[in-house]
Amino acid sequence: MYERYKKAIISFYDLHGRLPGYREMMELTGFKSKNAVFKLIQKLIEDGIVTKDKLGKLIPRNIKGGVRLLGLVEAGFPSPAEEELLDVMNFDEFLTPNKESSYILKVKGDSMIDAGIHPGDMVIVERRATYKPGQIVIANIDNEHTMKYLRKTAGGKGGEFFLEPANKKYKPIYPRESFRVEAVVTAVVRKY
Repeated sequence: MYERYKKAIISFYDLHGRLPGYREMMELTGFKSKNAVFKLIQKLIEDGIVTKDKLGKLIPRNIKGGVRLLGLVEAGFPSPAEEELLDVMNFDEFLTPNKESSYILKVKGDSMIDAGIHPGDMVIVERRATYKPGQIVIANIDNEHTMKYLRKTAGGKGGEFFLEPANKKYKPIYPRESFRVEAVVTAVVRKY
C-alpha cells in the first residue's frame, strides 16, 4: 500500500509542481484522519523522499529518484574506462542542499565568461548571512543587479567592496550610492 500512496503523491507533484497538503493527501490516499497522513509523511521522510523546512513545510528531496554515479572520467590523457557503481545521486539534492534559500537565474551577458559562466547558462544561487571576497555573487549595486566576483578594496575607493567581472572587456564596478550582496553562486548548469 505504501508504494501506491507514494506513487499518488509523486503523480500529484508531477501535475502541480508542489507536494500536496494534509487534506489533499487524505483525498489521494483515502485516509480518514490527519494522523494517518502524518504517519505516511514520517515514512516518506525516513525514506528520504521528502523533508521539512524550518517552518514545517514539506519539500521534495528525492522524489524523482537519482542518477547513478558510475565513476570517474579522465579529462586529460585517455585512460581505460572502468564502469563501477559508486553511488546514486540526486541532482536536486546535490545542487540545492538548502532549497528554502536557493533559486535559479538564467545568465544574460558575457562578463563572467572567463569564470566558465556563459550566456544562457543557469546559475544556482543561495542567500546566506555572510559573503566572502572571491565568491561569485549576485549583488544590487546602485539599484541594479549583476553577477560578479566580490572583491575587497585596498584603499577604500567607493566603499569596502567592489565587483570584478571575469572578462577583460569589462572594468570593475565600484558602488557610488548603494551596495548589497543578495546571494552567492553555488553552481552553474549548462545543457548541450
